[in-house]
Amino acid sequence: MNQPTARALALTIGLGFSVGAMAQAMTKLQYNTAQTGIIDNYTLAEVACGSFAGNARDVCQVEARGKQKLATAALKAAYTPSEAASYQVRLARADANHALSREKCDDLAGNAKNVCLKEASAAAVRAKANAKVHMKTAMAHDAAYAKASKAQGVADEKAAQALAMADEISAAARKDAADETRTAALAVAKEKCDALAGDAKGNCIKDATARFSKP
Repeated sequence: MNQPTARALALTIGLGFSVGAMAQAMTKLQYNTAQTGIIDNYTLAEVACGSFAGNARDVCQVEARGKQKLATAALKAAYTPSEAASYQVRLARADANHALSREKCDDLAGNAKNVCLKEASAAAVRAKANAKVHMKTAMAHDAAYAKASKAQGVADEKAAQALAMADEISAAARKDAADETRTAALAVAKEKCDALAGDAKGNCIKDATARFSKP
């Protein structure tokens, strides 16, 4: 693979293109070359960040690190595709977005900054919870279909049971994700209440608790 192709591949991964679209027969040489391209892109980004000052430079550097980690995870998933590898890509994206959002919050102060940080954390919790749901659902259905395939012609009832179990796993994962997301959203709402005082603050917290309580 020539250098332009290597850089194009690294850029493709860094921009978060679908792993499935890249999950073709990637050779070890292509993998190593793309890995070098990711490192080169990160080095160039770091140099570019030097043109900024203050928090703008910090934001630039955090964004560059996040892109490098996401690109590395995506490259590994493209080289050895699996649900677990795809999950790591989603986690890398969530972590990168979280770190970037938190760094941007440094431009704020007081309650506005606290709310910003809580919102960043809530977004990360939501993204990671959804990533877990996606992985558990996919893996459960893959296992169920494998069992169903073996059961064909032997016991359709067993196949149906396997698929029903997969649906239960998926439903449980979605419930966990909803609970985690609700808890994070409540933390954001309560943080916003801190900008108030007295009865207004108490009523705000009471309303937030009621809105984000488990159904």
